[in-house]
Amino acid sequence: MSDAALALRPSACPGLLRIVAARDGGICRIKLPGGELSAAQAAVIADVSERHAAGVVELTNRANLQVRGVRSGHEAALIMALVDAGLGPIRSLGATDASGLTPATAADVSEASQADAADASKAQSPTAQHASNPMQATAADDVRNVMVSPTAGRDPFALFDTRPLSVELLTLLQTEARFAALSPKFALLLDGGERLARLDHPHDVWLAATQAEDGVRFVFGLAGCPPGVANANANVEVDADADADADADADADAFQHAEYADSHDAKERLRTDSSGALAAVLPSQVAVLVRALLHTFLDLATADATRMRHLLATHSVDALLQHAQKYVDFPLTRDTSLASWQRLTPADATLRLGAHAQRIVGMLHAGGQPPLGRLDAATLRGLATLSQQQGNGTLRMTPWQSVLLPDITADAAPAVLAEMKALGLACDPARPITHLIACAGSTGCAKSLADTKADALVLADRLPDGVDVHLSGCPRSCAAAHCAPYTLLAAAPGIYDLYRRDGQPGFGSCVAHQLTIEQAADMLDSLAHPARSPLDA
Repeated sequence: MSDAALALRPSACPGLLRIVAARDGGICRIKLPGGELSAAQAAVIADVSERHAAGVVELTNRANLQVRGVRSGHEAALIMALVDAGLGPIRSLGATDASGLTPATAADVSEASQADAADASKAQSPTAQHASNPMQATAADDVRNVMVSPTAGRDPFALFDTRPLSVELLTLLQTEARFAALSPKFALLLDGGERLARLDHPHDVWLAATQAEDGVRFVFGLAGCPPGVANANANVEVDADADADADADADADAFQHAEYADSHDAKERLRTDSSGALAAVLPSQVAVLVRALLHTFLDLATADATRMRHLLATHSVDALLQHAQKYVDFPLTRDTSLASWQRLTPADATLRLGAHAQRIVGMLHAGGQPPLGRLDAATLRGLATLSQQQGNGTLRMTPWQSVLLPDITADAAPAVLAEMKALGLACDPARPITHLIACAGSTGCAKSLADTKADALVLADRLPDGVDVHLSGCPRSCAAAHCAPYTLLAAAPGIYDLYRRDGQPGFGSCVAHQLTIEQAADMLDSLAHPARSPLDA
């Protein structure tokens, strides 16, 4: 058995129970099942962000939230308030099904939290108590990484409502003790075929609904994402949660890290052997399959292999499937007829903004994007109130760092969008700010060479129409889990190198050095509209 299966993996990733130090204070990351947050929970987060932190709440690109600027000495109180609101991991009470699972309570975290709070400045947070292992709750929180569409169960184009399956997978991850050895970055994608779906974020295991002759099945693959037009360029994985601080997030998966300097043969094996759909299973077999693949990873991975792509660099897909077979009672071999499988429904990220129809006639979801994914406490409270007054009392965070309010009646939608705009959210994909992402920048991260947030706001005023740009303060690319068309990589305060995505590894090809934001805007315009200038001839 591999060492990976025997011990918890050390991590500097923030979590609810692991507050990590950053330049602007501690970071507490709250993982939201399916991206869903009740209005009452949103109000608690807004309250604790003011009482115990800087009042800044960020949306991440895994549809989670993180509280920034946690003040020293306030860590335990913040954690206890969030856990009491039901935002922590579940804990097993010895039951054999989900009915016996409850959220961890404040009592589970209080003793260890108080003992460890002083260590938060050293990137070590209060640790949760668990019925059998004092680290188990922290590990259960770490592995809550199942991404679904923010319109799961409501999208009229969906083939399958993935919400019950996602609960089943989250329960599996949190309650099977061995999975505590998985990296906090190890992630699953469950795609129900929705139009609003993020398909360009590679995951360790992905599953996608497809219509077969005998009903819906789930095709699956490893270390990638469902093949389709929307994710054609997503062939390199980077950090999978937004804006973990550079000092703390020592295990971030960035473009320029040494793992991408692996031998040509290893990379070629990963690219050719694991790309595309491998096989298909019934919906009732999804959880069993995932369990088998996770155990296979832990059986075979070395202690320093944290992601499925690392295992695929040393083991073939067929070897992994053969090993996983011992954990399932149905055939698990590669189905060559799926080699060219593609997701037929095109994804449309613009559906996260504005009002759009849900599956039930007359019901809509309304979406807006806070500037660069940041909310203040007052805005979060306002959204919570709006969801109670006009929706179903819940918010859905999206992996584009935006917010959806589901179940809005058609006649109420204009007023809801007007209120979201009044709260400072952009609800129109034509707004330039919806085409920009930026890391924490030098105000929040010691490794960043520029104030990317401030620079992005300046760029928004001059950004060409329809151009998507990623601003990164260092090569780690913490804010983007996908390959952006254009990246501005900081070289000095206010100075950036411009990269264009062209199929090359990392950010792509560097097309200009040492640009100011104004110069970068002009260059982006010439690249996006080459007929206007000879620069791209």
